Amino acid sequence: MHEKTESRRPAVYDLKGLNCPLPVLKAKKRLAAMRPGSLIWLETTDPLAVIDIPAFCSDAGHQLVETAAVSGGHRFLVERGDA
Repeated sequence: MHEKTESRRPAVYDLKGLNCPLPVLKAKKRLAAMRPGSLIWLETTDPLAVIDIPAFCSDAGHQLVETAAVSGGHRFLVERGDA
């Protein structure tokens, strides 16, 4: 049996249905309220998010850990930076 790691699972922030620039603006606000090193999944349907989210992470000092294409959109696993 595996130990439960529920408390270590990243939160999921549903940004589906929002168009540029809202996914980045909402992600920025949510990440600002998190502790450095915390992880969050950002789920989007905006086609521009594949450009905007990585650029935002780079500019803001966050780490883009993983990107995944999912049905109807994308998921981005982001680790909050120290900034």
